[in-house]
Order: sequence, then structure tokens, then C-alpha cells
Amino acid sequence: MTTTISNANLTAQIKHLGAELFSLKNNQNTEYIWEGNPAFWGKHSPILFPIVGTLKKNTYNYNQKQFQLSRHGFAREMEFELVKKSDESATFSLISTLETQKVFPFNFELQICYSLDENKLNIDYKVINKTETTLPFAIGAHPAFALPGNFEEYSLEFQQAETLKYYLLEEGLISNNSNEIQLDNKKLGLNYQWFEKDALVFKTLESKSITILKNEKSILKVNFNDFPNLGIWTVQNAPFLCIEPWFGYSDTLNEYDDFLKKEGIQLLKNNETFKSNYSVEIL
Repeated sequence: MTTTISNANLTAQIKHLGAELFSLKNNQNTEYIWEGNPAFWGKHSPILFPIVGTLKKNTYNYNQKQFQLSRHGFAREMEFELVKKSDESATFSLISTLETQKVFPFNFELQICYSLDENKLNIDYKVINKTETTLPFAIGAHPAFALPGNFEEYSLEFQQAETLKYYLLEEGLISNNSNEIQLDNKKLGLNYQWFEKDALVFKTLESKSITILKNEKSILKVNFNDFPNLGIWTVQNAPFLCIEPWFGYSDTLNEYDDFLKKEGIQLLKNNETFKSNYSVEIL
């Protein structure tokens, strides 16, 4: 099943499977979301929950028990319920089940709300802890933006003039080695060489927005003021780029075994609600 929301400027389409955004078009019918061609990468904008990235051996320890979770968690593979709908917004819900508790022993509700405001799509995350204990989790976005034509004609403009410190992945885990990127007037020219070893992972970032430009013309802006971490990724020779706001990231090579001490993990108290938001603004 799919749901469509629209206003005078934009139309967005969301799959109920994973509550995944798979289309965002302007009123000239220009598509901004990657088509999901499996020859490169068969997804569009999956939701990462209750982990972001990869765990060591796909396992974690909690309360002296070992559990298994595959890369990016299970939310992206589960059917969400549409719980609220208007012309310009749609809210989806995923509630823990006996099956999810086998790999993630907590009671929760995850809500995703998509809403249009003029030329902007807002994506709001809400995690509700229905467990009597603290709920440890990570959550993240993984939107892939279509970049037709010559990849090297595109660039990224960061909100701040900063030196970017990034980590590379080794077999899905964050390495101990970091590198730096010197921006040129806040900009980073795109080149597939940046992604020869998978994603660029930023544990910290001063900028809270990134604009995609083609031949110096602004196309869209991703605003992620709430999110402390970020990933940028593509596949070699693929005509898309993922700009991924995160709370949390893959295990590091020297990660603690205790899930509660995992780098970037969020700890939500009983009956409390976590909220975060990011947006995609068409320019």
C-alpha cells in the first residue's frame, strides 16, 4: 500500500512498508528521490531503527543476554499503520510485537509523520517508550536523492565554514582512523572517489543543513538541526546521493559489549517520548 500527500508545490508518496518515502516531486513533475534501481541500490529512503548501521557480528548484549539485529534494524522491513491522514500530511505507526521482542526486548511505538509546508517536506520522528525500563535505541534517516547526469557537476554546500572530520567504515564498522576534508567556500565537490570505501561518517558536525547544487545552482536543502550525527553515501557510478541524519551509528572496532554503553545510543526513560525532525526543502 502507498499514501500520497500534496500541496500546490509538492507531491510526496510513501510506502506503508517501512513508512518509506519513495517519491517527492515538484509541480513541474521533477523527481527528487532516487528511483530504487536494484542494480545500484533497491531502496529510496528507509527508516533506520532501532539501530543505525552495523553491530559487531550483528549481535549486542543486554541484561546479560545476547540478541541479534541485522544492519539498520527491522523497521524498514515492517508494515506501518496509517493512523492519521490529511491532504498535506500522513502519520504512520509501528508498535512492538512478539516478533520484534525476540530481537529487541522492549515495548515501543515508533511514529513517522510526513507533512508538506510550501516547498518543504517535514519528516518527524517520535519514539514512545512503553517498557518499564529504559529504552536504548538509535534512529536515523537514509534519503537517497536523484542526481541525474554527470555526478561531478554536483556539489554540497555546508551551512558552516568548517573542517569536516569523518570516519570510514571497515566491514560495516567504524574504523579508528579519521580523516579531514577542507571545504572550499563551504563547498565539497562530489566525486565517486570519496565513497570507494563506503560511507563517510561524521560523529560531530557544526553544520545543520546541507544544500545540493548542480553547476552552482541550488537544487534542494536537507535541514537536520535535531540530529548530532550524519552519514553521506552513494554506490560507485550510481546517480544518487544519500544525506543521512542520525542519532547513533555503527559499532566502532573497539565497541563496548554492553548495548547501554554503545556510542551514540539514546536512552529513553519509561513513558517518555523522543522527538526529532528533519526536512527536505526544494529550492
